[in-house]
Amino acid sequence: MGVHTFDILMLHGRPAAGKSEVIDYLKRTPDYRRVKRFHIDRFEEIDDFPMLWTWFEEDDILEKMGKPRLHTTSDGFFKEVHMWDLLIKRINIEYGKRLRDIEGYHDFYTTVIEFSRGSEHGGYKYAYRHLSEEILRRAAIMYIDVSYDESLRKNRKRFNPDRPDSILEHGLNDAKMKALYHKVDWDGFASENPDFVEVEGIRVPYVVFENEDDVTSGRGDALGNRLEKCLKRLWGNYRRR
Repeated sequence: MGVHTFDILMLHGRPAAGKSEVIDYLKRTPDYRRVKRFHIDRFEEIDDFPMLWTWFEEDDILEKMGKPRLHTTSDGFFKEVHMWDLLIKRINIEYGKRLRDIEGYHDFYTTVIEFSRGSEHGGYKYAYRHLSEEILRRAAIMYIDVSYDESLRKNRKRFNPDRPDSILEHGLNDAKMKALYHKVDWDGFASENPDFVEVEGIRVPYVVFENEDDVTSGRGDALGNRLEKCLKRLWGNYRRR
């Protein structure tokens, strides 16, 4: 672990809650200032969206070739629920590669791992059971909290049909949003302790970033100040766990 930085920051929330905007803000922050204010070193992202988008593209190609789709249905849902688990296993593999390829990786880097989970496909409680012990022991969690209505509003606003694969401009149709993310299990997952969740006997610190008033879209001081406050609290729990 870096002396002043998180090894892993898990970033969660409903679609369009502000996760990608927070990452974009951090990218625009100079390294020295990012470490001082947010305890985040030079960082690399692991996001399951590009992984699942590749599956959609491959399945569309296969369908045009007259072959069966492998991962998804033609209307954009996974063919099997365990595909959500596979995404988590892919995250484990991608993180393991970083530890393998760079000696003393976390002396230099923070890994930001981003994904959303709704109750319909098991929620966070189920997803976290599939994370590797290496990740769980190094992780801290920031959950960006918005209501379903706010998530829906921002999802509609950001969607660019010309760039459906874009991290900052992708979106879901309203029917899929309701089916997958109307209900989330975060409150139940984090209800037993105000500072830590426990997964497989490992205590993982967390903090909730309230964003119903949407401080993330502007990427300005309001975002920076709230982020600093949240991550300062999270850092204190991360150090004492």
